[in-house]
Amino acid sequence: MPSLRALECLIAVADTGSITQAALLLHSSQPAVSHQIATLERETRTALLRREARGVRLTAAGRVAVADARRAVEAATAAVRSARAVGEAGGGLLRIGCAQSLTVALLAPVLRDWRRRHPEVTITLHELALMEEALRLVESDDVDVAVLPDPPSDRFRLTAVAEEEVVLAAPTGHPLAQRASVRIQDLDGAPLVHYTAHNRLGAWLDQAFARAGVHPEAVMRTSVTATAPQLAAAGLGVAVCPVSAVGAGFPGVVRAFSPRWTRQLMAVTSAEPDPLVARFIAGLRRRGVRVPRGVQTQLDEGAVATSE
Repeated sequence: MPSLRALECLIAVADTGSITQAALLLHSSQPAVSHQIATLERETRTALLRREARGVRLTAAGRVAVADARRAVEAATAAVRSARAVGEAGGGLLRIGCAQSLTVALLAPVLRDWRRRHPEVTITLHELALMEEALRLVESDDVDVAVLPDPPSDRFRLTAVAEEEVVLAAPTGHPLAQRASVRIQDLDGAPLVHYTAHNRLGAWLDQAFARAGVHPEAVMRTSVTATAPQLAAAGLGVAVCPVSAVGAGFPGVVRAFSPRWTRQLMAVTSAEPDPLVARFIAGLRRRGVRVPRGVQTQLDEGAVATSE
């Protein structure tokens, strides 16, 4: 297979009509250019140039070859340009998977910033309710990065991007809503809007409840994390959820736990992130989790009351 350098030599000779001028154009020597042309002619088994007193001309085979040579060199140049653009976050495709509850609270501000700063980067977003599905997308290379809470570390590369508070969501007037903050022990026997087995948050909370020796009563289960606080606010019980699941205008009451209860949010990749993905992860780390003002006000008021 001919080298790109040989094709460049053929193009330069075709454009200048001279091996000497082609060498000057390519910052090379006349023998080097002649050698590359000879190599091409050996591979094609035919003459590509016709030597004349005033220079050289392409043969019929040479005219056909130079057209394809231009396309090959242009494609190689485009490949380098595209790869460089991705490395500099100036272009390319960024495929993101995330837990549904994290789209607004964590990803939205970063995505908005990227659209402004890197308009040539095309972004696709896969919002997923099941962690296993997100991990499969990473493993099959269908997404470049997934943003998930406490994923397993044995098969993937994890980068911590934020710490998120775990809170209690309750309907207005519920006994626990009257407190400035709650303890996990306060949940013993409490009616709980819990999570289905498909949502790993349920198993994670069950482990925490077991360690604390408390047994809330699961009155219903949902697979969607953001649905639990809404059901609690509707009066079906209380919900323990990440603060990212509590949206702006939440109609219920939000209370922090004492001591503070948190979980880690991780960027999951199958290997060392490429420059484009690494820049996106860095943006997530700078932004952190955005908490709606009304929710944050409730948590802050509870913290002040507890300290007093």
